[in-house]
Amino acid sequence: MKRSTLVWVAVISGIALLAFSAVLVIGALIISEDGGISGDRIAVIPVEGVITDATAKEVNRYLKQYGNDGRVKAIMLRIDSPGGGVTASEEIYREVKRIKEEKKKKIVVSMGTAAASGGYYIACPADQIFANSSTITGSIGVIAEWVNYKALAEWAKIKPEVFKSGEFKDTGSPTRDITPREREYFQGIVNTLFNQFVTVVVEGRKGRQGLDETRIRALADGRVYTGQEAKENGLIDEIASYEEAVKKTAQLVGIKGEPQVVTPPKPRDSFSLLDLLGTTKLGQFLPSQLPNQLNEMDTSVRFKYQWK
Repeated sequence: MKRSTLVWVAVISGIALLAFSAVLVIGALIISEDGGISGDRIAVIPVEGVITDATAKEVNRYLKQYGNDGRVKAIMLRIDSPGGGVTASEEIYREVKRIKEEKKKKIVVSMGTAAASGGYYIACPADQIFANSSTITGSIGVIAEWVNYKALAEWAKIKPEVFKSGEFKDTGSPTRDITPREREYFQGIVNTLFNQFVTVVVEGRKGRQGLDETRIRALADGRVYTGQEAKENGLIDEIASYEEAVKKTAQLVGIKGEPQVVTPPKPRDSFSLLDLLGTTKLGQFLPSQLPNQLNEMDTSVRFKYQWK
């Protein structure tokens, strides 16, 4: 091959390489870190199942991530939950408020099958709450429960001995009956947490369809409402499916056309043979783990914003 031909081949190859590199650079600028195309978008964060500390940690991580993303014009919580722990629900609620107030993000809620108790609690700060007419929501209230196996212990001739530093240190013990003073003590905690729930609803919904604290307290007797009943009572704003809620949210923030929706990556459900052989997964199959798995009867007192 002639020298001149080799030169031309080298030049053309160089140009092609530069062009390809340019395409990659442009693509990197266009494609966002979450895999979506650049531009205004709506972030949808699922809140599914019973709300636990782990739920709060995961949801708040994505609230923070999308709250710091200037391309995200609105964050939608897609709630399908009966509620859960009081503190876990409060932590999500506080982060929703922070993102809304500090980051000036529009926050909307789309309710699925259920968004009750703690699921409704975290929805209250939203700018708009959407639900299906058949959604189960409401259940504004607090519940505390535990297992008492005093009779079983007596039957088995097991006699617990307790040393305590104060009258209420072992309140809620599963091996004895609760005293009238302890019952009053626990009810006081429940009432305090209930008033906290009502305050959250008042702050979020007061003035909607004439709602005031008196009316909200009348609605907050623990019962659930269908989406249609919730709308009639001012607890939600509109009846809309998920797809309709996305479109209405786009209109709310001025996104024209089909909105770009981003969501957190889905957790991996399956695992490989390497996972099975590793310590992370192997522990699930060891006989030594079985007693802990079988011992699921929780005797500690837990206060919950949860529909039972």
